[in-house]
Amino acid sequence: MKVELSDLEAFVAVARAGGFREAARVTSSSASGLSEAVRRLESNLGVRLLNRTTRSVVPTEAGKGLLERAAPALAEMEAALDVVNGYRDRPAGALRLNVPTSAARLVLPGIVPSFLQAYPDVRLEVMTDESFVDVIAAGCDAGIRYGERLEQDMIAVPIGPRVQTYAFAAAPAYLDAHGRPEHPRDLLNHACLRHRFASGRMPPWEFERDGEVLVVDPPGPLIVQAGGASDLAVEAAISGLGIVGLFEGWLRPYLNSGQLEPVLEPWWQSFPGPFLYYPGQRLVPAPLRAFIDFVKAK
Repeated sequence: MKVELSDLEAFVAVARAGGFREAARVTSSSASGLSEAVRRLESNLGVRLLNRTTRSVVPTEAGKGLLERAAPALAEMEAALDVVNGYRDRPAGALRLNVPTSAARLVLPGIVPSFLQAYPDVRLEVMTDESFVDVIAAGCDAGIRYGERLEQDMIAVPIGPRVQTYAFAAAPAYLDAHGRPEHPRDLLNHACLRHRFASGRMPPWEFERDGEVLVVDPPGPLIVQAGGASDLAVEAAISGLGIVGLFEGWLRPYLNSGQLEPVLEPWWQSFPGPFLYYPGQRLVPAPLRAFIDFVKAK
């Protein structure tokens, strides 16, 4: 037995209104369409649901039984759909972002507080990961990464500073004791505090000046995992253990305080800022859409 939901809705409307014309007026449909829907429902069920006369339309005993059960069920279904509509029209619910630690530290603090104040019904979850991930497989709605690491089927929206710089620094006491490098190649004779990604890759240090790009792979006493252990490398540099390379924004407070001193500043390399990325799909969840629009506005 196959019953169309629209036919059941038509029956409930007619039974409640006491006639096809009044039901048509209430539902903004046609009386003939409602009549056809009720006839189809009765045929599928194999039982008469309405007694029709020229003056009135009254439910049969079977019709009364169906109306008693179906009307509350339809009302509950409408309420459930209203909840879904609320998620579509009014941003609410969870928004899950997968981001590198640098973005959690340098990009999101300037966005998240004001965003959550503007959308109090959104619950934001931020997961840090240094590798490029399939955000859907990771259970996230969107991610933040740098342009060269974005997949072609992703939609990307600029987020945060559009230019960032990779900086190098050391404690003044270390530089007083070991000398101040004047050229990137001088780093081969210094203690350098390096980063390694979870994949095992340890990227070399890159420098650029007047169009000249130099890549060096200096030695050092400490290697930390990128992101999660970067603060350890910074503290080691402050204590005089060696030279650290990291986002300028990460090192800036220590440079301003004098705990660290810039190293090879004319050679610091700049690069494009990060992007918020998400799968190219037709329907974007309301919390993510609100976040995208908020980022674009900023």
